[in-house]
Amino acid sequence: MHINPHLFILPRTPGQIVWDYRSHKQFELNLEYSTRLAQLIDNPESFDTLNIIDTQFLNTGILTTSIQNTNVWGWDELSKIFHIGTKNIPCEYTPQNIYEWSRHYLDHCNDVLTSSAPDTNFVHRPTSELISLPAPAGLPADSLADALVKRKTCRSFTGAAVSLGDISTLLYLSLGYLKEREDDIDETVAEGLTARRSSPSGGGLNACEGFLHVQNVSGLEPGLYAYHPADHALSFVSTLPTSPLGQLLCGQHFINNLPVGLFITARFDKLWWKYQHSRAYRMAYVEAGHISQTFQLVATALGLGTWLTGALTDDQVETLLGLEDSAEQPLFFVGCGLSDGQAMCKELKALLNEGPPQ
Repeated sequence: MHINPHLFILPRTPGQIVWDYRSHKQFELNLEYSTRLAQLIDNPESFDTLNIIDTQFLNTGILTTSIQNTNVWGWDELSKIFHIGTKNIPCEYTPQNIYEWSRHYLDHCNDVLTSSAPDTNFVHRPTSELISLPAPAGLPADSLADALVKRKTCRSFTGAAVSLGDISTLLYLSLGYLKEREDDIDETVAEGLTARRSSPSGGGLNACEGFLHVQNVSGLEPGLYAYHPADHALSFVSTLPTSPLGQLLCGQHFINNLPVGLFITARFDKLWWKYQHSRAYRMAYVEAGHISQTFQLVATALGLGTWLTGALTDDQVETLLGLEDSAEQPLFFVGCGLSDGQAMCKELKALLNEGPPQ
């Protein structure tokens, strides 16, 4: 007899939850069952066919009669649990044709709409006066191909100021609700889900938001600002911390003089509302990636170098943005500014030029 290798246990007084994350099954165990499971984990050969608890464990898959092959996994168990646990969305029935899918999807949407949608207002934002941004500028008609070719990750910036006009264009084309697409809506779109961005969003929820980290932008005081896409405006959130930017980004201090950056956050409550399965957590990162790439391409078309990272000191960033214990969480950071285009900072290049230690 063997213990199912795809289990994890959550303590939930007065019992514990055993979760088979591969088959998406949960079992709540009282003290008697928990004690017996601990004994079987210690010695699976103590399985007793006359013990009703043991046979229940076998019938539910907590125990198996054969060793199950598990894939080699190079990271820790937490990432493995997440990846396997969000595979194969459980559903009672898979539509067999486009007509069945249409009915199934419509029923799902109607069911979702019976509950109140998440508040579209930024409930966690400090109340401050909106700072209107100038009208976004257009980009050259042939800029997309050039931007795709020229986009690169830079780690050396001059620190020179970025214009407020460029910031306006960056935010509008990355996170703004595009006025150019207001006619791209018909009666099939539910109220509150009509806003359209340049990047795709799961379920049209626009779950991602942005906080601007400003060190040197003409016309803006240094600080943290929340972007309001419906108004194409900013609101002041907080002053910059005394520690350098690199401290918020896991010690990447080559970026300390970056004039402006964007913390991309996700409103998990929006995703929970429409997609109750945790696979939607994957979609939060996919959406953040779309927005990051759009930001970089626009910045490149504006003649700015870009840099991005997923290495955040999350607790510090959450505190700085006022998102502690919130359903909105930071996922990613992307920044831009005038750059010499170097992929490595000069300090790292110097070390490389020294050669290996003798």
